[in-house]
Amino acid sequence: MLTQAQRDIVKSCVPALKAHGLTLTKNFYGRMFKANPELKHLFNMSHQATGEQQQALALAVLGYAENIDDTSVLAPVIRVITAKHVSMGIRAEHYPIVGRHLLAAIAEVMGDAATAEVLEAWGAAYAQLADILIEAEQALFTHAATTKGGWSGWRPFRVIKVVRESSEIASFYLKPTDDGLLPPFEPGQFVSVRTVDETGMTRIRQYSLSDAPHQDYLRLTVKRQDGSEDAPAGIVSTAFHIDVNEGDLIELSFPQGHFVVDQEKDTPLVLLSGGVGITPMLGILGHIAKEQPGRSIHFAHAARNRDVQAMNDWLRAMAARHDKLDVEIYYEEVGTADVVGRHYDKQGRIDAGQIAAQNHLADADYYICGPRGFMSAQIDSLKRVGIPDSRIHAEFFGASFG
Repeated sequence: MLTQAQRDIVKSCVPALKAHGLTLTKNFYGRMFKANPELKHLFNMSHQATGEQQQALALAVLGYAENIDDTSVLAPVIRVITAKHVSMGIRAEHYPIVGRHLLAAIAEVMGDAATAEVLEAWGAAYAQLADILIEAEQALFTHAATTKGGWSGWRPFRVIKVVRESSEIASFYLKPTDDGLLPPFEPGQFVSVRTVDETGMTRIRQYSLSDAPHQDYLRLTVKRQDGSEDAPAGIVSTAFHIDVNEGDLIELSFPQGHFVVDQEKDTPLVLLSGGVGITPMLGILGHIAKEQPGRSIHFAHAARNRDVQAMNDWLRAMAARHDKLDVEIYYEEVGTADVVGRHYDKQGRIDAGQIAAQNHLADADYYICGPRGFMSAQIDSLKRVGIPDSRIHAEFFGASFG
């Protein structure tokens, strides 16, 4: 157990972490992958190449140091981390490896400031965090293995159908090759997909389940991530669009994640999505409309234009069948053939605060998913009109600590 003196030492490192945290995490990942190259198969190496993973870990280490006196503050972050770890197959035996290289990185980056007392304090702090994560992850592994239709590790699925939803988004319908039951997952959750590329590298990616739970299939709706000056093309998403066809096999983890709706409540729901952030919202909408037909839902989605928008016809059909559902589609670019009320409803960008005010939705729960900039803008807008944090729920697609 951490002593107060050790907590004080860890907290004293906060200024150094703010100044050199990214250098520390780059050092850590570099030495860990050199000594244990097999661990590369558990990480998104594209996020390593862009620096996104190193930045996420640096922020996580800083947050842990700042809150070392009361780690309960970190409970929401820990829930995200553990769900991601379990979906990737990170196990208790990996933690000593991570700890060894993290302490070595601290010693190298801090130099003479990394005294024996400092390293001992950080060793104890890491052991405390590892114990918290391992206990939480074991509970998730047990749930996955004991749930009806569940499994532990990886389960092979066959692609039974592929549907091109837009110029850059496709849906893949999957059934387990063992013909067994599918688990009663919560809409909004994700699975990890494990593939092996032509070099033999195992690549694991997370994709939201884009349909409500049932026993017919699981559906993944994947955007092809094209390359840009700031980021390389998505290796796995590109492979899905080019190489994955009906009849192919892929491996999935058990569904995880906490971006789910509290069905004990009957408050109005506002589902806000940008781009491929629509995917978890589809499952949430389909499930809530069926299970809580009297619950009011406002569904707002932003897309660049009609060419890239997915699921428009399905959304319009859902709105026609459910009088408690309002759908608003926003296009940044409107073409001459685009029809208001059929293809889109408004030109421009979503303003969540404006939606809250105009529709008298101060008591609603808001679910937000999409690119980082989109999510930040919506959260800020909601806070400006007085929506409390407790009613704002967000899911970001990107790197997290791990």
